[in-house]
Parts: sequence; C-alpha cells; structure tokens
Amino acid sequence: MNTLETLVDLIDRHTQRDGSHISPVPGLKLLRASSPSMSMPVIYEPTLCLIVQGVKQVCLGTKTFQYDTGNYLIASVELPVVGTVIEASSTEPYLCLQLDLDKRVLSDLAVRYPDHSIKAFASPTGLALNRTTAALHNAAVRLAALLDTPEDIDALAPLIIQEILYRLLTEPGSSLIRKMAQADSRLNQIARTIRWMRDHFHEPCRIEHAAKIAGMSRSTFHLHFKAITTMSPIEFRTHLRMHEARRLMVSDGLDAASAGFRVGYESPSQFSRDYVRLFGLPPTKHTGQLRELFNAAR
Repeated sequence: MNTLETLVDLIDRHTQRDGSHISPVPGLKLLRASSPSMSMPVIYEPTLCLIVQGVKQVCLGTKTFQYDTGNYLIASVELPVVGTVIEASSTEPYLCLQLDLDKRVLSDLAVRYPDHSIKAFASPTGLALNRTTAALHNAAVRLAALLDTPEDIDALAPLIIQEILYRLLTEPGSSLIRKMAQADSRLNQIARTIRWMRDHFHEPCRIEHAAKIAGMSRSTFHLHFKAITTMSPIEFRTHLRMHEARRLMVSDGLDAASAGFRVGYESPSQFSRDYVRLFGLPPTKHTGQLRELFNAAR
C-alpha cells in the first residue's frame, strides 16, 4: 500500500458518515463526501486542506481554485468562500485532511529556517494552491495514524504538526506561508482588519477605520485588501453577511427577512438581491435545499 492509499484507508476508517469530523488530534479535521455537493458557503480559517481522494472547487469572490490529490490548498487568513465537491462517489468518496495553521509555530520555524531567496512582492491572494510532495504526504500519514493510537497523540502530534509546517515553509511555493509567519507583513495587517470585520459585519463599514486598523493609508489598504481577498471591503462585508444569514436560516430557522435584518440589512428586497447574486438562488429556496442535505446526512 503506497502513501496515498494509506491516507485513504486511515481517513475512510475514521469517517463513517459524510461531513466534517473533529479528531482527537488538536487542529485536525477529517472531511468526507460520498457524492458531489451543491455549493456550500463556509468561512475558512487559516488552514491546510490536503485532499487524499476526489476533487474540490473553492470560489473566493470571482476567483476559482480547483484541487485534488496532486495539490493542496492553503488559506492564510479568514475568508468567506463557496466550496463544492465535484468528484466523489459511494465507492470512492471525497476524503480530505484539514489542519489548522498555528501562526506562532510558523513564525518560530520561519526565524529558525529563513529563506533568503524570498524577495519583496505584491500581496498574495489569501488562498493558494501548491504541489503536494512525498515528504508532506509521509508526515500526513504519521499524523493521521495517531488516530489508531490515541495514547500517542499528546506526545507525538505536536512534533508531526511542526514537521508539516516546516514542509510548507521550505518546499516550493512557500511565499504565502512565509508571509503568514511575518508579523509585520501586509498579509497580517489585512488579517487584523478581517478579524475586526468578522466581529462588526452587521455595522456600517467605514473604510477609514478599517484602514486604520490595518495601519495603512486608505489607498494602500484598498490595494492590498483586494489583492488578498479578491474583493473590495464592501463586497467582503456582504459575503460575511450572507454567510451568517445563511447559517441563521438553516441552523436557527429564521425567515429571510429576519435573517437579513439580523446581519445588518434594512431592506428585505436588497438582502434577497444580494443573496441571489452571491449564491445563485433566492434565500428561501437555497436554505431549503441546504436543510434537506443536512437532514439527509444525519
């Protein structure tokens, strides 16, 4: 059994149902889908997504990322995306290992193992795809294998996670990860504003205040914010509002008008127009479909 087959076996055995599974390993989730999915809005935290079977597509604003077993996805900041599993079946389900990225550990590794070839460049997009290497797969196998020996997790998981982060920092395509590790990078300046916007998305978005949080002029803030998120700050706030409204309607049972008001809209018609523009369906119809999927997965 090769490395990838071993990962498939491990994740398959530890995910008996479709959905997201929180594991005993801190920061590690396992994802499974037995069929292609409809588009699902989700907020990505800084994370590594390593597919071991199947294909997924993620949309950030107008930019699309498609990845499979040959490449992995890095989310460097908190981003509202729309994800779709596009290849999966009952016999070969979509299987993915998702690991939170610890910036403290990344920063320590970046100092200890600097890459002097990294040159100054414009702010990268907050999502990136890189080629998956044998070394990364090997480390992922050892991390997932701890699920079979949970008594070893406390002692060994931190060491293996550190190795995975080291691989991300030192293998080709590490520029985005290294920007995450730099406290004073434009990426982390924008990340501060994104965290503030997630807490205050229901309020009016004053660009001057958002730029001040990032420590930038208004023009510089606009430039780097759009480079990283692919959206303007107002568009980004709209995405945050829609993701939360969708959650309120699906999980809490709110009607569209109430959900729209809760996330900051004064006009139900404007809320519906923005919802259709983002998700392609009216809010009531879209959330009805999502509820059916969630109920079927239980």
